[in-house]
Amino acid sequence: MGLLDKLSLWLGISKKEVNVLCLGLDNSGKTTIINHLKPTNTQAQDVVPTIGFNIEKFKTSTLSFTVFDMSGQTRYRNLWEHYYKESQAIIFVVDSGDKLRMVVAKEELDTLLNHQDIRSHLRDAMSSVKVSQLLCLESIKDKPWHICASDAVKGEGLQEGVEWLQDHIKAMKK
Repeated sequence: MGLLDKLSLWLGISKKEVNVLCLGLDNSGKTTIINHLKPTNTQAQDVVPTIGFNIEKFKTSTLSFTVFDMSGQTRYRNLWEHYYKESQAIIFVVDSGDKLRMVVAKEELDTLLNHQDIRSHLRDAMSSVKVSQLLCLESIKDKPWHICASDAVKGEGLQEGVEWLQDHIKAMKK
């Protein structure tokens, strides 16, 4: 079972066609991620920056995906909200190496999560234990990982994740 097949199970999506938005700042890796999600025989050799948006369609064994690869350039971000209602999932990509724009990424994520078309989807959020099980995180043995329940809109639980990350980075430097 592929990653997107698992995604459909986690989201409880039973219909055959799924619309997914891929959002994030420009140069965060959105198009590259989408390229890796596609079947190997349809992956592009070269990835170029997205202007406006691209639409990628591909199928897994159970679903037909339409992925809207939205440009993260400032002038195009206002287009994102026009696609929220018709999407069953959003992939928000953050370049963890882009320290200078982390604040901008947070602002965009906050804006997204506070949008009226998104807020209604948050009521059905799963527990961190359920998310961990569905993502099979316990099978990751060769890399450190941590999951904690959090609410990005309210800021709850975020400190725990940041503290774990900080402690882990300190331990790596020893």
